[in-house]
Amino acid sequence: MRLAVVGLGRIGQYHANHAQQVAQETGGVLTAVVDTNAERAKETAARLSRTQATPVEPFFSVEEIAAAGVADGSFVCSPTDCHRSNTTVLIRAGQRVLLEKPLTGTLADDREFAQQLDREFPNSVMLAFQRRYDAPLQHAKQLMKDGAIGRVFKIVSILEDSNPAPDGYNSGGILPDMSVHNVDEILWLCDGKMPVSATAIGSCLHSRKLSTAIEDFDDAYMHLWFEGELGAQVQVSRNHVSGYRVESWLFGETGQIHIGRFEQRYRDVVVEVYGKRPATQPIEVKTYSMPEYGAGAPEFMDRFGPAYKAELTEFVRKCESGEPFAVTHRDGVRAMEVIDAAMRGLIDPAKCATVTSVIR
Repeated sequence: MRLAVVGLGRIGQYHANHAQQVAQETGGVLTAVVDTNAERAKETAARLSRTQATPVEPFFSVEEIAAAGVADGSFVCSPTDCHRSNTTVLIRAGQRVLLEKPLTGTLADDREFAQQLDREFPNSVMLAFQRRYDAPLQHAKQLMKDGAIGRVFKIVSILEDSNPAPDGYNSGGILPDMSVHNVDEILWLCDGKMPVSATAIGSCLHSRKLSTAIEDFDDAYMHLWFEGELGAQVQVSRNHVSGYRVESWLFGETGQIHIGRFEQRYRDVVVEVYGKRPATQPIEVKTYSMPEYGAGAPEFMDRFGPAYKAELTEFVRKCESGEPFAVTHRDGVRAMEVIDAAMRGLIDPAKCATVTSVIR
């Protein structure tokens, strides 16, 4: 299979590295990289060409690479506002596309794009929800399905960055931008079950003043209610100054499963299973050691690097077999529907009951 990577920004550089590795491991080849910044495209192509037998060609627009016909599939990680246009050009040229989240950035555009894909190219897009390919989370899901903690009644998913969004970053809001991963994780753990209601609350506490990126909040919380006595909570933040924090909890009637914990040891991801008291030892503890990506890598790469590579391997496998993708544009719409509902139910802190009168 001939692979290309579109968009060579912060995450695109690492996706290009993974694409080259996966292509070599599966008997394919990375043929091209695309970026509107010509120098960046040329430099990346030259770097990658040094580690494979055939040269990687630089292109400066998706229209150029589509016309050249040098790839069978592309990983699109361009800015969010380019996702739809870039993907449309490529799939109309006969490619299948692995598209970075979110689908378009707004629910209305997501639905419109999804309807277009369903009509014209229903099996052409795989959405990059890498948490579904994360080994610790997969292990936790299997433990849950095996009944390790009994009936699950609450899921908590937390994602906190140590820094604000980069200068100039185009964010559709902290919940659409960050929590889309958490929401998809919860829906995946629930085997696609959708919540019946949602609410959210947000605040600006610290990091927003440190960046020129415009974003509604730098801390936000979401609560989801499902049928059958199941609830879920999502917490996202740009303010975890001590380092990247990714944690999830599954609470069941006979115990809990905890995935990840913050100890400034970014590459050791622990899955712990605890039963009820008075037990003094966990039922199971398993540590997953992640590879090191080196100085300058985005902090999420040390945590999810293997998952990014695994989802790309799955993309190539499905392209070669012609099978439909397991994660598609429809999953992107579902996650955004949940986030949109929560934002429409956003709690206004100014209207909340004051504590002052209570404590006097």
